[in-house]
Amino acid sequence: MTSKPDLWTIRPARERDTDILADIYLRVRRMTFLWVDPGKFHSEDFAIHTKGERVFVCEDRNGTIAGFMALWEPDDFIHMLYILPAFQGRGAGKALLAALPEWPKRHYRLKCLVKNTRAIAFYRGLGFAIIGDGSSPEGDYKDMQFGGDQSL
Repeated sequence: MTSKPDLWTIRPARERDTDILADIYLRVRRMTFLWVDPGKFHSEDFAIHTKGERVFVCEDRNGTIAGFMALWEPDDFIHMLYILPAFQGRGAGKALLAALPEWPKRHYRLKCLVKNTRAIAFYRGLGFAIIGDGSSPEGDYKDMQFGGDQSL
């Protein structure tokens, strides 16, 4: 792992985190997905979209939540990885991925919107390969899979 592990604490989400995580989900989607009407994003989306998923929280040294990741475990599917802009580019996303069970041996998958070029570059830089294409209400996406046996 190339990020500085002492900068980040990764832990399971707690009930009391819900409002903060919902706010991160709402804010980052509205700031990132500029091609989608921001009125289509709501605070309630977080609870609905993460139902049944394992949610990991990333905190800095001060206990400030920098972001989160949601995993649909039956399919090793990374459903969400959202980092607040102030923490992007500082290793929080890498730290969340490194906390996945059996990382980097498992072949985790995710979908990334084509217009989210920064995220596609992030995942490709970590060893995710594009394995397919699809379409969603937010736009076209790339199916991506981690190659495994690589380290951050």
